[in-house]
Amino acid sequence: MDSVDDLSEIAFWLERDLAPTFKVQAFRRAASLIGDLDPAELADRVHDGRLRAMKGIGDRTAEVIGQSLYGLPDYLDNLRRRGAEPLAARGAELRDALRGDLHSHSDWSDGTTSIELMRSAARLLGREYLALTDHSPALTVAHGLTADRLEEQLGVVADLNTDARPDGVRLLSGIEVDILENGRLDQSPELLDRLDVVVASVHSKLREDSITMTRRMLAGIRDPHTNVLGHCTGRLVSGSRGTRPPSDFDAERVFAACAENDVAVEINSRPERQDPPADLITLALEAGCLFSIDTDAHAPGHLDFLAYGAERAADAGVPHERIVTTWPVEKLLAWSRAGR
Repeated sequence: MDSVDDLSEIAFWLERDLAPTFKVQAFRRAASLIGDLDPAELADRVHDGRLRAMKGIGDRTAEVIGQSLYGLPDYLDNLRRRGAEPLAARGAELRDALRGDLHSHSDWSDGTTSIELMRSAARLLGREYLALTDHSPALTVAHGLTADRLEEQLGVVADLNTDARPDGVRLLSGIEVDILENGRLDQSPELLDRLDVVVASVHSKLREDSITMTRRMLAGIRDPHTNVLGHCTGRLVSGSRGTRPPSDFDAERVFAACAENDVAVEINSRPERQDPPADLITLALEAGCLFSIDTDAHAPGHLDFLAYGAERAADAGVPHERIVTTWPVEKLLAWSRAGR
């Protein structure tokens, strides 16, 4: 149904613009409400006013649905025009070279939509692969996955890949696993062994002293399951959560350990993170590190944020061959599974 597609696309553009969640969810909710209606029934409801009487359908969503019966809704047309230009002015060559994304979230943890919708958006954006990396159990505020839930999710990912279109996106099984205060990874080694990609990140006690934080990060990096060091400073430079200064750690030792253990340093593309800062990207480059340009997407529209990461990597002069997300999937998996 065109109306469902139009509502879903509007939600995508709003997410890309970092619109308030309630505004995005209004369009996704409306798409869900009318999804099972016969086209003739939907048209009747538009014309006799019953559509607007449905709980969850507001003035704007009703307007979009009504206009979609006859063509392109004005609201969607305006969003498409605004979104026609890339999010970032520089780094186009690198952006076009990126094949995939190793850091994304679904509604299994703190993402806003289903795995299926995330994969669909990745396909529309031309991705070849997308790693599903929902949070681990310690991050209870983000509904982190217990071992049982992660086991269940592995089955879902396998089924979706079996049903994938020939030109579809390959879903990679993964996790964004917390590096705990003692340096251990927050999931059983047996389950981590089965994953395609492990992104290890610090989410707690971000203001620890440099010696303690460095020791913690080094232990996480040296775990043979770790593939990517996620948003290494933990900083926030803008956004609804406010700002947060970068963590204090010995970056030279941390990046030397990444290079030694073949762990990629994430260039996190979220505009409110911009992590690592430019000086640390340069330091990691000089240390011989690999890099992974990722979106840390929590909604389909966030998957287009790769443009921001590509711009920052290009500005720092990171060679394409040092960026694992430019690699074809089989090369990527040979690297990510090498220590398992």
